[in-house]
Amino acid sequence: MNYTEEAIKDAFWHLLEEKPYNKITVKDIVDYCRVNRNTFYYHFHDIPALLEHIIKEHTDFVIQSYSKFGSPIDCIIPLVQYCTKRKKAILHIYNSIHRELFLEDLEKIALYTVSNYINTVTSQITIQEKNKLLLIRFYKCILVGVALDWLNQKMSYDLLSAAINICEIFGGTGKQALLNNVKL
Repeated sequence: MNYTEEAIKDAFWHLLEEKPYNKITVKDIVDYCRVNRNTFYYHFHDIPALLEHIIKEHTDFVIQSYSKFGSPIDCIIPLVQYCTKRKKAILHIYNSIHRELFLEDLEKIALYTVSNYINTVTSQITIQEKNKLLLIRFYKCILVGVALDWLNQKMSYDLLSAAINICEIFGGTGKQALLNNVKL
């Protein structure tokens, strides 16, 4: 673990909680973590590179940490908790010029979560691959759509409660859709 790099990332997250992404400068970051500009540039080319590094690092962490789960909510809960913990920072990133990077990683996490769940559920049954892929895309779109709605509503509602309620309301429907397509 590189402590200086971690200090730079922590400073950036802290500053993102306080102000919009486009208002954060390298000077703000180095002043906050008490390193010089050269140290910052040794680790990161610029602030967009720092942001990209942080998003990719977190995406990889979520994928590695929550790769085995019994239901979709088992993976959704830690994601929602992380997002809730960093609400202002995530909203600042979402509203920045780097929204595309953020959205790409949101799609990656959603696709991974849904694919892993569907593959787990279908491990004991035979289903047409095209139908399985269609369901994966469908549920990925729902997951991304809920996240985007929450962001567009400026995170004004309790996403964790909403996610749990959605999973309870639609519980078993994905599995039933898969079972409806079992090859005999």
